Amino acid sequence: MTWPGAALDPGGATRGPGARPDRPTGDGASGTHRDLVGRLLRCYPVTVVVLAPYALLILPMAIFYRNPETGFIVSLVGLALLGSVAVETVGRLFGRPDPRWREGFRRAYARYPWLYPIAIVVTLTSITASVLGAYLGRGSIVNQVSGDLSDGPLAVVSTLFSGWRALGFALLVASHLSGRLSRVRLYGWLAVLVGAEVCVAVLTAVTAPLVALVFFMAATGALCGVFRLRYLALCAVVLFVAWPAVFEHRNSLRQDRGIAVDTQLTAADRLRLDNQLTVVAGIDVPVDLGQPGLTDYLRYGLVPRVLDPDRPALSTGQQINQYIGGGPTSAFTFLLLGNIWFFDGPTGVVAVNAFWAAVAAVLLRWRGPPGPVRLSLFCLVLFDPLLWSNTYPDSTISFLQHVVAAMPVFVLLALTRRPLHGARKRPDPGRSPTVPGARR
Repeated sequence: MTWPGAALDPGGATRGPGARPDRPTGDGASGTHRDLVGRLLRCYPVTVVVLAPYALLILPMAIFYRNPETGFIVSLVGLALLGSVAVETVGRLFGRPDPRWREGFRRAYARYPWLYPIAIVVTLTSITASVLGAYLGRGSIVNQVSGDLSDGPLAVVSTLFSGWRALGFALLVASHLSGRLSRVRLYGWLAVLVGAEVCVAVLTAVTAPLVALVFFMAATGALCGVFRLRYLALCAVVLFVAWPAVFEHRNSLRQDRGIAVDTQLTAADRLRLDNQLTVVAGIDVPVDLGQPGLTDYLRYGLVPRVLDPDRPALSTGQQINQYIGGGPTSAFTFLLLGNIWFFDGPTGVVAVNAFWAAVAAVLLRWRGPPGPVRLSLFCLVLFDPLLWSNTYPDSTISFLQHVVAAMPVFVLLALTRRPLHGARKRPDPGRSPTVPGARR
């Protein structure tokens, strides 16, 4: 059995539709290097997403500060990569990525003439819901300390669209790959998404969701070929330099809201994620804290809170914080891999990463290039269960919640999909509805 070429291929041709072709440079070594990096990204997407934060930040910090548990971090990452690399290597046996990847995407998206308008509606709805929810107190540091769920009608309704940030991003990228959205306008919409999350961070005095969104967009954009790696490296340096100012501003916002701030914790200390992870090193795992079971997965993952308003809040981070001697009004995690180790042991680290690598392989490669629905599901996999800073197993429940929230959009895409014979009559995506100013 052979899977047609279907992986996201940023290597060697990472420009948007209509972009000017590369000029010959005569630098064969540079071209070979780009091709190698592109091949690794498109063949091992989950491995790259899992490894990136540890290779770029966590392990360098541990080595620089001589963390005595550096070996534990390396072994933990090794277990995670054992699961993802094994599955993605086996996946290559069923077919390698098609070098004509962009043509495959355009054919896959030619049947969705309303893809770009739907992407705009989803993006604007997600921005409105997230800013409104933050204004009403949902997710704010004050509510976290007080244990308030902000259960007003509007706040509860806004939770229905919590996963639409990743969904809007996925549909915008799909619109770009289909030729309906220029690269410049794509960057403009992504800036709007990040800007809205900055507003949310100011309203809530919590920066973790902003950092998570930026990492998600950077990693997924690199895998999809809409960002060049050297530009991402430059942005990472800028953000690293700007972090102390952001940290101080966040602390001032919290103090203005009457929240006590630990003045001994500096911006550099907050970046010591290796210390946060190695707290779990001396614990006898696996540990049972009464974490969510199958019934909880179904209740919290598939039933919106608006239909089940009386269910208690679910926060594994608070349970962990109490386990290590903290109070119930604060949360603590060992990062995603550390949490998996804590609850499921070393076997769980391998199994969980292998499972999501298999899911990602099916979404990207099964029966040709992924359409907008499969690409959206792949983005949700990266946004929830594979995002390095998320809390396991809550992130798996969030994935189910976000898939349920995305169903109306998936239904709308199916209803507006053009018949196959119609798509074959007009295979050129340049004849499909376009955006004024987009390159053809």
